[in-house]
Amino acid sequence: MSFELIEKHGEHEEILFCYNKDVGLKAIIAIHNTTLGPALGGTRMWEYENEEDALVDVLRLSKGMTYKAAAAGLNLGGGKAVIIGNPKKHKSEALFRAFGAYVNSLKGLYITAEDVGTTVQDMEYVFMETPFVTGIPKAFGGSGDPSPYTAHGVLMGIKAAVKRKLNADSLEGVRVAVQGLGNVGSNLVDYLVAEKAIVTVGDIDKDRVSKLVDKYGLTAVDPNGIVTSECDVFAPCAMGAVINDQTLPNLRCQIVAGGANNQLAEARHGRALKESGVLYAPDYVINAGGLMNVFVELEGYSSERAIDKTTQVYDNMMQVFQIAEDNDVTTEDAANRLAESRIKHLGALRQHHQGRMARPFSTLREMTNRQK
Repeated sequence: MSFELIEKHGEHEEILFCYNKDVGLKAIIAIHNTTLGPALGGTRMWEYENEEDALVDVLRLSKGMTYKAAAAGLNLGGGKAVIIGNPKKHKSEALFRAFGAYVNSLKGLYITAEDVGTTVQDMEYVFMETPFVTGIPKAFGGSGDPSPYTAHGVLMGIKAAVKRKLNADSLEGVRVAVQGLGNVGSNLVDYLVAEKAIVTVGDIDKDRVSKLVDKYGLTAVDPNGIVTSECDVFAPCAMGAVINDQTLPNLRCQIVAGGANNQLAEARHGRALKESGVLYAPDYVINAGGLMNVFVELEGYSSERAIDKTTQVYDNMMQVFQIAEDNDVTTEDAANRLAESRIKHLGALRQHHQGRMARPFSTLREMTNRQK
């Protein structure tokens, strides 16, 4: 693993490689930027083909969290963690407690939460070793699974995109193809059905597909073919890079708006979407609901406030669309401008120490309470 690879994916403040042979732990924690506050981002557990793929993923995801928090108007920085392993085979209490010890060693510079391949139970084990974790069980004062709130934010982003592109105030009759039926995707389907959208689903897990098809009478499509199925809104909610050289020419949608991270394989694919007339809802703006939820947890949790917070995704998305139109840039560029402007202007008001945050985790609640 070279320094060139790390530098290629942004100016990160710190990379921590975590290894414990006894419990089978191989993990990477990446802290991208703490200008606005402590780096908060989930821990993903995935069976990567190699360690370089894991490093690239955590570098991209942590940078995305910086932009996500900034664009969402939160006083948080960006960080992420990945654990290398099969989440269905390699989990154990000892593994997550060993990982928690590494998180604790950062003394609040990084706060973790669940992500793809990890659960509330896993975060409970992490919590046994460190207070720097969110999304913990409600019995411990946490918010539990953030997925419903991520999905609610995605719903609000889809509504904004439908209003902007189709000039419709309702999702009734709007055809939405949801790729990926994990925690976020399945919750999104629940919301969409309640809104009377016409929903098509696809996932590599046939049991997940069958469950929702049986529940709602939905149409199921091959998980690879759903990308190019005819619809109004394509909602990617699985892994990233789904908009790429192979899929883009065959898209048959008017809007791409879903919960997955890093949906564009490269920035040029965002320009191609714009040129083809497809409206793209930038992933880190539309899927910020989970982050908003755990931010509320740091304030002192209220599910009502969390839902209210995630409703703001609609306005955030509309702001991005307007910036894109006013400056004739892609929506991805517009989202970046929104985030970078906030980091620049608010960062200038704060004291820095070698680029790191001035306030530790222990004072975050005081900081957020002053914002109310």
